[in-house]
Amino acid sequence: PSRSISVSISPSGEIVEGDSVTLICSSDSNPPAEISWFKGGAIVGSGGIYNISKISSDHSGEYKCKSRNKHGKNDSDAVILNIMYPPKNVLVSVSGETEEGDSVTLICSSDSNPPALNLIWFKENQSSAVGSGQTFSALQSGHFYCEAHNKYGFQRSDAVTVTVHRGTGWNVTKIRVASGGGFIIITIIIIILFV
Repeated sequence: PSRSISVSISPSGEIVEGDSVTLICSSDSNPPAEISWFKGGAIVGSGGIYNISKISSDHSGEYKCKSRNKHGKNDSDAVILNIMYPPKNVLVSVSGETEEGDSVTLICSSDSNPPALNLIWFKENQSSAVGSGQTFSALQSGHFYCEAHNKYGFQRSDAVTVTVHRGTGWNVTKIRVASGGGFIIITIIIIILFV
């Protein structure tokens, strides 16, 4: 029966979306074994060589080969394809509900590998960035979007429209200040008097 069954990946090393990748199954058996390829529990191919051209993030996962002849069968250890790709599906959402007088907190999210740690905020019709990080507090009305970057590229979100209302009487503005490794929410109450 099959024995000494193993899988190798060519090319070895980092795999980036769009690359071509070959998985090779090696086994020792007499007579030669039939080879099947599995991703998770689903069969994806057959034969000693499994080619993936223009690989995408959907191909990420665990692969193994199974060999079988009339004397028995055997499975290889699983190998993991970890596909690197630039940010995609970049979205901006609003955090919770806002009351009259509050700033609006926006959250940027994306799908990428490695994770997009460089998140930059822009206001439409302004050439320079207005903020960075996963969240952004919009203190004024306008159209805002974020750009998500990793080492393989970047993508921008659609713009969202923010309207910040300024009420009469008590006007509350929330400011987040870093202190002692945590955050202190300082609420400044400004009394606006109208004649």
